[in-house]
Amino acid sequence: MSRSDAAKIGIVTVSDRASRGEYEDLGGPAIASYLNEVLTSAFEEIACVIPDDRRLIEETFRELCVKEGCCLVVTTGGTGPSARDVTPEATEAVCDRLMPGFGELMRKVSLEKVPTAILSRQTAGLLGNSLIVNLPGKPKAIAECLDAVFPAIPYCIDLMDGPRLETDPKRIEAFRPKKKSSI
Repeated sequence: MSRSDAAKIGIVTVSDRASRGEYEDLGGPAIASYLNEVLTSAFEEIACVIPDDRRLIEETFRELCVKEGCCLVVTTGGTGPSARDVTPEATEAVCDRLMPGFGELMRKVSLEKVPTAILSRQTAGLLGNSLIVNLPGKPKAIAECLDAVFPAIPYCIDLMDGPRLETDPKRIEAFRPKKKSSI
């Protein structure tokens, strides 16, 4: 597969401090590392670090999904209860349809680890032919949440006529329905 055939995946870190260089972005690299570990198909990362500004988050999502053609945009940060945490609102504002099951499953998995997971407001939605998934900010929680939802992501991308994402079955088995036999 040539580089031009590779799926484009956006990685967005939403953090005032990281965007100003006051804090090292650990979330974006954790997502990139996860994707490199799980995906066996070619993909191109488009990563950015932006402040907790709703308008800018919305513009970034439109840029990545519509202009860049990312089939998947994974975010970290901005999902808590503070006044500056507006990533879910930006996601809901730009998406054509929401995918609430993603947030429900991520919170369920996180609650098994820490009682404060109930404070997280992860969500997901569809913008055109792109899936946007909001994750928490801590690298350990990012991996736990992605382990929970990633088996469904390749099939979701398939259903939107996106590029085929293949996973390493030793790490994550992507769910795809079995084809019916034609007997």
